[in-house]
Amino acid sequence: MAQCVQSIQEFVQDSFVPMVAVLCSEEALRVTRKNNLNFAELLRPFCRLTSEGHIRDPNNQVQVVKNLRICVNNVVTSPSSASTSLSPAQRRLLNEVVLSCQPQEGAVTSVTTAGNYELNFSDDSLNASTPWYSVWRETLSEIKTSTIFTVTTPWFEAYRENFLQSMPASDHEFLNHYLACLLVVSSTEEVPVEQFLRLSQEQHRIQHSGEYTSPKWFIPNTLKYYVLLHDMSEGNEQRAETVYEDMKQRYGSQGCYLLKMNSRTFSAGQDEQMPDPWCQYLHKNILRNQDTLDESLTADSVAVENSICGADVNSTSSTGKDEVSSNLQSHPLQLDSSSSSGNLHALAAINTDLKKGMRDPDSSNQAAGSHGACLTLNDHDRIRQFIQEFTFRGLLPHIEKNIRQLNDQLVSRKGLSRSLFTATKKWFGGGKAPEKSISEPKSTCGLLYPPEAPELQIRKMADLCFLVQHYELAYSCYHTAKKDFVSDQAMLYAAGALEMAAVSAFLQGGAPRPYPAHYMDTAIQTYRDVCKNMVLAERCALFSAEILKSQGKYSEAATLLIKMTSEDSDLRSALLLEQAAHCFINMRNPMVRKFAFHMILAGHRFSKAGQNKEEYQTTNPLVVKQSGEQRRHALRCYCQAMQVYRERGWSLAEDHINFTIGRQSFTLGQPENAVAAFRQILVSDSRQTATQQGAFLREYLYVHKNVMGPNEISLAQLPLPCIHASATRVYFGHERRLAEGEKQAATHVSLDQEFDQDLSAMWCSLEEQLVASANRGVIPVSFQPTQCCLNSQTDNLRHPLAVVEEPVIVEVTFRNPLKVSLALSSLSLLWWFTTDSTPSKEKAAGETFTNEETCAVGKSHKDDVVTTEVIQDFHMGPEETKTARLRLLPHRTGQLNIVGVVYNLSAAPTGKSAETEAGQQDLDVLVVWGKQDLKIRGPRLNLTKEDKMVVRHGPDRRLEPIITPPMPLMEVFFLQFPTALLCGEIRKAYVEFCNVSGVPLCGLRVASTHPDFFTFGSQATTPLTPVSPSSAENCSAYKTLAVSLQPGSESTEMLVSAKDFSQPSGVMEIPIEGGTLQPGESTQLPLWLRGPDQEGVHEINFLFYYESTEKGLKISHRVLRHTVFICASRSLSVQASACRSSVPPHHSVEDKGCGGTLVFIDVENINTSEGGVREFHIVQVSSSSRHWRLHKYINPNKEKDCKLSSRERAKLCFRATRCKPHQTTSDDLEKYTFVDLNLGNERIISSSTPCGDFFFRCCRTSEFKQVDLVSSMTGSVTKSQGPLSVERRDSDISDIAKKCNEMDLNMIIIWKAYVVEDNKQLILEGQLHVALQTMGKPASSLTPKEEAQEMVLLKFKSELPPPVSPPSAELSQLIKTNLHYPETYTHPFVQDSLCLVPVTLILSNCSLAQVDVVIDLRHRNTNGESVEVHGSFSWVGQTQYRLQLKAQEVLGLTLRACFLRPGVYNLNTPRVLAKLTDQSGMSETSQQTAGPALIIINNV
Repeated sequence: MAQCVQSIQEFVQDSFVPMVAVLCSEEALRVTRKNNLNFAELLRPFCRLTSEGHIRDPNNQVQVVKNLRICVNNVVTSPSSASTSLSPAQRRLLNEVVLSCQPQEGAVTSVTTAGNYELNFSDDSLNASTPWYSVWRETLSEIKTSTIFTVTTPWFEAYRENFLQSMPASDHEFLNHYLACLLVVSSTEEVPVEQFLRLSQEQHRIQHSGEYTSPKWFIPNTLKYYVLLHDMSEGNEQRAETVYEDMKQRYGSQGCYLLKMNSRTFSAGQDEQMPDPWCQYLHKNILRNQDTLDESLTADSVAVENSICGADVNSTSSTGKDEVSSNLQSHPLQLDSSSSSGNLHALAAINTDLKKGMRDPDSSNQAAGSHGACLTLNDHDRIRQFIQEFTFRGLLPHIEKNIRQLNDQLVSRKGLSRSLFTATKKWFGGGKAPEKSISEPKSTCGLLYPPEAPELQIRKMADLCFLVQHYELAYSCYHTAKKDFVSDQAMLYAAGALEMAAVSAFLQGGAPRPYPAHYMDTAIQTYRDVCKNMVLAERCALFSAEILKSQGKYSEAATLLIKMTSEDSDLRSALLLEQAAHCFINMRNPMVRKFAFHMILAGHRFSKAGQNKEEYQTTNPLVVKQSGEQRRHALRCYCQAMQVYRERGWSLAEDHINFTIGRQSFTLGQPENAVAAFRQILVSDSRQTATQQGAFLREYLYVHKNVMGPNEISLAQLPLPCIHASATRVYFGHERRLAEGEKQAATHVSLDQEFDQDLSAMWCSLEEQLVASANRGVIPVSFQPTQCCLNSQTDNLRHPLAVVEEPVIVEVTFRNPLKVSLALSSLSLLWWFTTDSTPSKEKAAGETFTNEETCAVGKSHKDDVVTTEVIQDFHMGPEETKTARLRLLPHRTGQLNIVGVVYNLSAAPTGKSAETEAGQQDLDVLVVWGKQDLKIRGPRLNLTKEDKMVVRHGPDRRLEPIITPPMPLMEVFFLQFPTALLCGEIRKAYVEFCNVSGVPLCGLRVASTHPDFFTFGSQATTPLTPVSPSSAENCSAYKTLAVSLQPGSESTEMLVSAKDFSQPSGVMEIPIEGGTLQPGESTQLPLWLRGPDQEGVHEINFLFYYESTEKGLKISHRVLRHTVFICASRSLSVQASACRSSVPPHHSVEDKGCGGTLVFIDVENINTSEGGVREFHIVQVSSSSRHWRLHKYINPNKEKDCKLSSRERAKLCFRATRCKPHQTTSDDLEKYTFVDLNLGNERIISSSTPCGDFFFRCCRTSEFKQVDLVSSMTGSVTKSQGPLSVERRDSDISDIAKKCNEMDLNMIIIWKAYVVEDNKQLILEGQLHVALQTMGKPASSLTPKEEAQEMVLLKFKSELPPPVSPPSAELSQLIKTNLHYPETYTHPFVQDSLCLVPVTLILSNCSLAQVDVVIDLRHRNTNGESVEVHGSFSWVGQTQYRLQLKAQEVLGLTLRACFLRPGVYNLNTPRVLAKLTDQSGMSETSQQTAGPALIIINNV
């Protein structure tokens, strides 16, 4: 905002100062030319008085005049009349003034905070310790007196000063009319008095002849002040004193003065540095002289008083500017430029180089250094004393005298008895309502008052009072004149009176009345709308705006400045709009958006001012060049407004501003800034239409192409397309080979797969198992999981490892933010490569290579180090997100850094016009070559306190791989691998392992998430089956033997060690021949598969592990992933249960001591004809256990086969016995007894591959689950608190009770299914496993569904666990009972009415502890009371026994039953109660009895 170093009162005072004319003789001009100055220029630095002056008003009151400044100018005559608007020359010079005050590049920047905005302003004139906006937080008085500012606009200040100085003299006001004239004659004249007389007559002729309208004189009797100029270096001082004495006698001592000068001699003090106070005043003359070259500026052009005469021009020409014609009058504008305007000092050197003349400071310094060369400091003091004497003894008394005369004339003409001063105080001293407006008169400017008109006399008196700072009297006079002018419809005069009345009211000391802003508004409206005089309206607006700003009324000032904008002058409108914008930002509550909006408007008008040549009406190339440089101000305005609109969601406004900044910067020769502005348009999410965005893109490409040039060797950053750096993925290794014929390649890892954190953890767990298996169960400390594909979710803190001669594939995600297509070509990666420090290399260790230089100059890539793949064409549609996979192939070991991408960017052709030849050539031109960096920011650090307090990010090294020596590379193919299986189905497939590298591999292993799904078999148990797929089409997957015996008549046993099938770690070693696979070799192995027990789709993962035969490499091993999906369909449901047999001991000798056990197997076909299954055949039931075995198949119906159609069920019964004692020796504890009971004509050897393998794998999986369950239960029990003795006792009882019913019998049900597919019948095989763990508890082949656990309320206090009561079902099975008796018994009841039958009760202790047994033979009724006699039969003899049975002891007890009549009786009535002997505190538990024991009693 425009700021004044002086106060607003001083600014207004200096705008209206007494005017003094100068007429010099030729000899006097010669004397002054010695100092490279004319007389008016000589006086100009000393025209401000340093002491106070005094005058008396018409009431004889003393009025103090402070800080008075006078204006001294040479007389320049002009016959033309004044115009109501500025001439083209005046406009051009004002434009040059604004241009000369451009802000310097690199100037100090002020940061201003307004709300949420931080605004930067270039400040090259004033600096302060506090921002200007904080000043407005103080009181109103401090605001008025504050002079501390930081944000300035010196170009507006210079414009305002020169505009006010260029105001032409007008007839309606007298402020800029001449009050006095200095007549200067040299003492060297022969007759100085005659020269004074000649100059006096010349002045009189100019003023009173009527030939000249310019200059204008204040009063007819102009003060003539006679100055005798004496040159001390050559004149006779005594003669000068004599002439001066004669002058005092002739003109009076107060009307003349002897000025001595040029006291300095060149012989002495040549090296003395003298001050040059004329420099800042004379720079404007050099700027002004170049206007004389304009052909349109003729001799009759407008001239005003603030100009230099033709002699001044001649004097300037004599100092090195002879090209300027002396007879042409330069324009009168006086440019008082700021310190930043020194770069335009040499504008007068027109015929020399323009740029050198405008920017070369040496020439200006040379001219400035010659000013006042003959003057000493004493001469300076003499000049200063002369000005003071002239003002105090000549000018002020002359003004005081004229004020009294005018007052007397007005009083006499009005017939008033008192002075005008007293009368006006009476009339206008009170508070009178101000005028609201002035109605439009009939004639606006036609009325002209004669010079002696009373109204003009009042105005003259008011102007004289104003010039000598008597503002109260001036206000009264202006107010009186205003009423007269309004009544006479002289609107121009009335507006002038209103304007000065408002200024006088503001300048009155003590503020007796408020500033009448409505006076100014009325004056501005009258000047602009009625009088059509925009010059006077602009002057009025400038004063009013400054006054309003000084009072803190920024809103009113901004409104006033905005009203003054119009279409007639773009420069004026631009400057006023800029000031209005600064007013908005200076308000108590800054209106930042209004500031930005009006800065945009100001920038637009600055731009128009630079483009509109007609405004200057000139063809001068220098002027045209300068007018174009107004775009610098436009650029500055747009840049300041951009600070407000940036990143605020105003996308359309941002686009407009950036586009304008780009164009202006390019026009002004700032292509880098233009590229940055257009780049900002393209990278942001724009709401522009596709057509507009296409225009933006073409502008950017054109500017960028001009910036880079054809010989540019560096690659520039391109804004399009946008790169999503964090989404960059890197893949190390060859891409997966597709299937070859029937071969199915391993899936491994590819860029087509989405990353899953859970799957990654699963693969890491499998790899840890493999590494531990390869390192004897220990995971090395340096182990790092293999990561073939890196993305934003993987661990990228370490440098990834890649293998030489294996590709590195980088997937870069591009996004086109525009609605137009983009065409990319020659797309490739940029990289840096540093070789390893290996002495075997021919080149130096640690040598660095890059392809950036070759890409910049268009050479071929460095394929000897890293081969770079180039994508020739890459097309992106509107708003499309697309990925590009770029490959690098390293040929040497070392460090590879991928730094970015390089490509050609152009707009994709659209429409038919692009297909034409001219359109194609245009597109070829708009192609730029550049790059974009790939900078990936790592994850935010949040570990330490410092990390949490600030935002820090860790490294991300996915693009910085280390290239290692060659490693083996294996590929895996699967043949005849199914995608659908029945539950439990056995299928044979084949796996092929290929070593496709040049390095042998070994240590081949595999781990899986489903180890029970597959097996490779073992060396000892693998059957001799075909090894090739073609020879195994109709062969069974099992090892079978043909038998001729009856089905199930006899079982076959075989002892097998678990170590032959299962491995402790769950990792399977792949049995390849020799353990090593040489380069280029391949091997094929059979693979047996078993369908999962649960139906549905199962994801099964394999992880293959292999190593290099060479140890000590950076990569210790490699892995290969494979994932399959198997759809499992329902087949059979098997449920098994076991119970003790009631067969008498003599029928089961082998079961003595434990009794016989029956196993019932329920088989149900739950397949619903899925996959074309017709029926299932149960071909064999096998058992495997370390303690139990199936003994015999009980087949009452003697059926030879068990067939099950859909939804059919069958029940099979088997007898199970314990293994023989010699089979369970201590040496064979880990051996399992396999028993096969075939139900058909062939027997499947269950103890061989694959039946035995899947059995042990399934058992091992279930064991792992049980161990996990037990460990979790144990952990929870350990955490609970309670009496340990009670827990141990109860657990011992439970263990003893459970061991009575433990069975540990595993059964394998082998089936065949007949399937019809493509009119062919296929035979499918499978096996189901059922594990019987407890007697009487059923087991199933299907996994029970897990029920949701109920939510448990949170308890804060631990409670004692309830006592563990052993289950009654287990304690009721301690004793097994059997009754041995004859099935029929014949007795002659006629001869003997009592029939006694002997019965033996067999008691078997099934536990491993001593048991107390109670046998009660008494019958009990429903009430529990004993009844001695039963209605049918009764036991005779001892009816209650108490016995002790040792562990697994069998005891027989002989009883007698008495029958009274023949019939069928149930003998199973004895009650058996038992308890453990060492549990004395427990009561006996009733034991379970066998089924009914029926006896038939016959009569003879």
